[in-house]
Amino acid sequence: MASIDKMHSVLSYALSHSLQCLTETRRVHDITRERPPYLSLGLRGANLEGIDIPYKVFRNQTSYNRFWDGRNYLSVIITSVRNLSRSFLACSSIHKATSNDQPALQAARADTERTVRILVAILYATKNHLRAEWGADIIPGTAVNPSTGNPTTVPEYSDLLPQGLKGLDDHGVGLPLQLTFFVEQYVKRQFDNGTFHGPQASQMHVQLNILTDAYGRMETIRLTSIPVALLIHQKQVLALFGSVLPFALVDEMRWWTVFIVIIVMFTLYGIDGIGNQLEDPFGFDKNDIRMDAIVEDIREEVFVLLDEWRRVGERGGEMFIKEGSSGGGRGRVPGLGFFDGR
Repeated sequence: MASIDKMHSVLSYALSHSLQCLTETRRVHDITRERPPYLSLGLRGANLEGIDIPYKVFRNQTSYNRFWDGRNYLSVIITSVRNLSRSFLACSSIHKATSNDQPALQAARADTERTVRILVAILYATKNHLRAEWGADIIPGTAVNPSTGNPTTVPEYSDLLPQGLKGLDDHGVGLPLQLTFFVEQYVKRQFDNGTFHGPQASQMHVQLNILTDAYGRMETIRLTSIPVALLIHQKQVLALFGSVLPFALVDEMRWWTVFIVIIVMFTLYGIDGIGNQLEDPFGFDKNDIRMDAIVEDIREEVFVLLDEWRRVGERGGEMFIKEGSSGGGRGRVPGLGFFDGR
């Protein structure tokens, strides 16, 4: 319903201004019926392209660039989460535990799974932060329902965030930035115990820095609005163009001027209304980035990897290889000869 209302608002916005131009055009036609010399002004439709075309290009570019940049930065965060999840699961303790090393191995595996869940939580935290849905409400068990007095939980966070996490949004620290500390501390622990070697840990830090940079750029788009002076001037120029256009067309087009002005101004005011929607691409409108669906898809993807990783840890074998198949050790890759599976 919200998207339909937004569409109606754009149409009504464009139509109302187009009708105002229609009224002005009829007045101009009545005034210039005798075509007095002092009303000709030497204007032609082609002379006004210098206002029309640059306005449409500038308005489209500035608004759509914000939308497109926001989508690209979201893709950067998703790619970093995928890369880090793959590295954590593939390079951590994945073999089946024996009776001797089971306690330590289980603790290491629990640490890995906790960190991968935190990576998914970063996606949700970024989405909520960009929508200004920050604060205690997004951390399970820390917010209180005013009607019942019971702690509230958010389903999408209930199994992702670390237990006992204290949100610091009210102190100016965004939850996505907080969660990156847990990821970096995990990389440091794995490096210290020898699971990750130096270059590998360095590449993971680079991925984490890229993720944080993309989050900061999305935050810049969200918090930096189009200057009010620019928006006011754009509307003034558009209104001036609609007022002058009938004078440029009425001598040549006569009554066709009415329909031409309506079409032109409907187009321009429609572009202006669409630009208003695209300036903030992280909301809930139909024209905004589909962040909810994208984040849910990535969560499902990572959780499938986690399930496969847990299966191998409990039953042995190799990820993505059916049980009972000869997937490990030395084998033959079609067309490539023998390879060493170590």
